[in-house]
Amino acid sequence: MPSWVGEAYREFSRRLPRECTLQLHEIPLGKRSKSQPVERAQNDEGRLMLGAIPADCQVVALDVRGRAWSTEALAASLQDWMASGRDLALLVGGPDGLSPACLERADQCWSLSALTFPHALVRVIIAEQLYRAWTVTTGHPYHRA
Repeated sequence: MPSWVGEAYREFSRRLPRECTLQLHEIPLGKRSKSQPVERAQNDEGRLMLGAIPADCQVVALDVRGRAWSTEALAASLQDWMASGRDLALLVGGPDGLSPACLERADQCWSLSALTFPHALVRVIIAEQLYRAWTVTTGHPYHRA
């Protein structure tokens, strides 16, 4: 990833309080080749993702077919997630999306947009939107509705 991606991600994650810490876990992409079906790489990535999720974790899959949330809806979800006392895993798929097993494991599906974003932007968008949602819940002036 370009250095600006790491800097932007760290900036927004740094702004969040301790009770809402972000941790990025990168899963290597499955091997893709002309001789192997895309589903195989997608399923390999999915197995690694699912293996990295703690047992009692809430899971939100980011998927274009998921529900689009307003900032206020994300803020309400953030409050619910934090009140549950459970960790939360946000799953972002590889170039071909999430495996069916990851989508099945998800408690919720969230669509950032009907547009397709590069991974570099997705991690920054997620960090910024979570920070924005947190500011809504605390009455911080960052978000201007």
